[in-house]
Amino acid sequence: MATSNKEIIIFAEIQKKLFYMIPERWDAIYLYASIIEEPFKKPIGEMYFYYIPKGILKRKPVNVYQIPSLFNIDEESYNELVQRLYLDIKQLRNVHREIKNRLWTNLTISIENLQFKVEYGYEDLGPNAEFSPYERHIIWRYKNLKIDPELQTKEEKNIINRYFSSDLIQFEKGNNDIYIENMYRQQEHNIIDYEKTLTLEAAIAAQQEELQEEKFKKEKKLKKKKDKKKSKELGNFQNEGLENQILFSRVEKMKNITESKEVKNSNDDFDDDIILSSDFMTKRD
Repeated sequence: MATSNKEIIIFAEIQKKLFYMIPERWDAIYLYASIIEEPFKKPIGEMYFYYIPKGILKRKPVNVYQIPSLFNIDEESYNELVQRLYLDIKQLRNVHREIKNRLWTNLTISIENLQFKVEYGYEDLGPNAEFSPYERHIIWRYKNLKIDPELQTKEEKNIINRYFSSDLIQFEKGNNDIYIENMYRQQEHNIIDYEKTLTLEAAIAAQQEELQEEKFKKEKKLKKKKDKKKSKELGNFQNEGLENQILFSRVEKMKNITESKEVKNSNDDFDDDIILSSDFMTKRD
């Protein structure tokens, strides 16, 4: 497929951003993006990409949207990088609008074995599309990420089977355009230095350690709160005991006074009445 200088410049920018956004060594990158235009409506679309971490053993694909949590990167800042990458995709489509006879609705970019590949798709992605966005995602993952069928759910298997018996698979064979260029990937600056984060396993281990530490802090805080409550309840209990002792002492004192008067004035009426209140003893005039 013939490619203009404008497109090549955009491809270089896309590569640069992808290299920067992946915080560990990798073997392959796969990106999907779509742009849907309908009359009198604002264009909409979606984008997602995965990378395969580098390693001797087969590694599982990592979703771009997992990177902030796995590598302790500010999510808002990282999402800005994702938006800039999508703007490059939109710019690429605008260039195609100017120089191509037809306009693609989606593309898949793959980088592996020092080869940069772009596949343009032209199928209808609007309301009349044969598959929903979710179903297209499942199909795309199956085709590009080589997902083991044994790991797929029953629903996912049904979607793949529908795809193989659909009109879409025949349409793709005769309509999709492909651009390929060989490349030499130089050492690029990454969002996280490789010296700091070497593998996904290290990132996951660090995340688990952070979660354990957070759990320990919460338990410690809860224990401190319980101890404080218990101490307060004990203090209230002690204060109540002290008040009871004071009250008992006053009652005994007044009792002694009463008994003394009874002995002294055994044949006389009281001059005063003694009243016991709920808190202390008082003398009424």
